[in-house]
Amino acid sequence: MLATLTHATIIARAMLRNSSSFSWSTIPLLGIVLYIYSVEIESKRWSVVFAGLALWLMDWFNELINSIVLHVSNHAALWTVTGHTSYLILIGLSIEISFYFAVAGIAFVKALPSDPKQKILGIPNRTVYVTIFSLLSVGVEIMLHAIGVLNWAYWWWNVPFIPLIVILGYGTFYAIAAWVFDMGENHRKQIIVVGGLAAVDAILAVCLGFAGWL
Repeated sequence: MLATLTHATIIARAMLRNSSSFSWSTIPLLGIVLYIYSVEIESKRWSVVFAGLALWLMDWFNELINSIVLHVSNHAALWTVTGHTSYLILIGLSIEISFYFAVAGIAFVKALPSDPKQKILGIPNRTVYVTIFSLLSVGVEIMLHAIGVLNWAYWWWNVPFIPLIVILGYGTFYAIAAWVFDMGENHRKQIIVVGGLAAVDAILAVCLGFAGWL
């Protein structure tokens, strides 16, 4: 039975919501995120905006689940962030990572073919693009893991066994972004999906916060 915290977990817990490492470089990063969204809003590309928010909120859901894994196992989360960061929000989520995911969905849907029914080598293009972007993202995580700033503790969520990371770690993110984006002008449905994700995240965060699981 796992009952001992990993070294990475001990380090991350000491960093968790500790503002002593704050860097002013965080503010320009926030400005970049706001600028990217303001450009899309100015151009009234609402499907792009909602897709970006959907991916970001999906990441928050995964991060909250990751915190639950740490609490339940009393060993390690699925992924644990160490290394320098301006602010570690959750055990596996730094403020820099959150800013990245805030714009990743926008970058992704802008790369998608305009026709969702188009196929690539007989495969739906959305499936192809979700797979490619997921593999590229996991490739970045492998490099971060190699230099010791993103830590994996379980064999089934680790190199070389990465299918779960590809599917659950990123596939769901890009898939929901594509799904929301392809709703097109049905902004009501997009708002319902994005609002639903936000509500689930907020409720989960509040409950876990009061329980002391974050």
